[in-house]
Amino acid sequence: MSRIPTPNRIRGTQDIFGDSQRRFARVVDAFERVRKLYCFQRVELPVFEATAVFARSLGETTDVVSKEMYSFEDRGGDSLTLRPEFTAGIARAYLTEGWQQYAPLKLVTHGPVFRYERPQKGRYRQFHQIDAEVIGAAEPMADVELLSFADQLIRELGIVDGVTLQLNTLGDAETRDAWRTALVAHFEAHRGDLSEDSIARLAKNPMRILDSKDPRDRPIADAAPGIDGFLTAEAGAFFESVTRGLDAAGVKWTRNDRLVRGLDYYRHTAFEFVTDRLGAQGTVLAGGRYDGLIESLGGSATPGVGWAAGIERLGMLLDEADDAPPVVVVVPMSGGEVSLAASVLAQLRAAGVVADMGFAGNFKRRLTKADASGAHFAAIIGEAEAAAANVALKNLRNGEQRLVAIAELVGALR
Repeated sequence: MSRIPTPNRIRGTQDIFGDSQRRFARVVDAFERVRKLYCFQRVELPVFEATAVFARSLGETTDVVSKEMYSFEDRGGDSLTLRPEFTAGIARAYLTEGWQQYAPLKLVTHGPVFRYERPQKGRYRQFHQIDAEVIGAAEPMADVELLSFADQLIRELGIVDGVTLQLNTLGDAETRDAWRTALVAHFEAHRGDLSEDSIARLAKNPMRILDSKDPRDRPIADAAPGIDGFLTAEAGAFFESVTRGLDAAGVKWTRNDRLVRGLDYYRHTAFEFVTDRLGAQGTVLAGGRYDGLIESLGGSATPGVGWAAGIERLGMLLDEADDAPPVVVVVPMSGGEVSLAASVLAQLRAAGVVADMGFAGNFKRRLTKADASGAHFAAIIGEAEAAAANVALKNLRNGEQRLVAIAELVGALR
């Protein structure tokens, strides 16, 4: 009989285990701790939405919509898409679930997202993001709140060194229109020297040329007019309020006047936390203000600002992440003591003691594995100990051993 071949893991996916899983968990745990400090509510969203939700919010001309979305037709004939990001789904829920009554809303979520792109270091076709949004607040303080949240998360993870907050303003609609006109005129004057991708963007999304990585485009992009010459007084005052708030909160930042967002609904603040520790793909957290997004989904004009970060990419910046070892491993000497050992183990865990059981192999192997686990103690139960309702509590660090009554074991460990 021929052996059935084992299916391979799908390219661009990952089985998260061991050190990778511990890093992943550290990011999520830190995110949960900080979001509670900042009074953000947790929200859960569907993994798939109507394709129109993402097509409208991300823009038909973006690479995500035109090349990277996992879209399919279900049995009812509806076009659905696995979420490539969270903001559009949150905006959709805000409208369809009537959350306007709770505005301003401070929301977070995390989970898997899906993009069909070339897998590379820290980038997958199914990857995971943490996401934070403030919806319904037009004030600059909302931007400061979100950026302070992100900054504290990075500090909590211990990855401040080598991570820099880059900040820019995209101005209001009047600013953006005037700047866009000037950029188009500049790039048209150099059309013959632009890359093919940038020529295509010139008609649809000229601001994207500013962050082109093509060496043919860089000199032209670097010489393009900056936004500061087109800022309205209102837009300038908004940006000044954001930077003043960040300074007051102790959040360090640097200006990058070439940092852009291509879609028209982005306004005012745009930002990225970047590092040189992940090679060319250096952004670890990014976001901005999207005051026109909910309107593009059919709602009334509603301000919003948010950010997202890849869990895997943040995890790559962490020092080695180990789970806490058990305090004690319960080791029955033979099969006759296993039931009592299970009872002792349950009592320890109910009292909040991190505990495990050595139940595989002979007694010597069980004790060896208990030592290798990093535990401080082994609670050994043999026939004599079981008869007297005791354990032999062995200190695995110095070898000392003493009898302890099972009823007093929790206190002895503490």
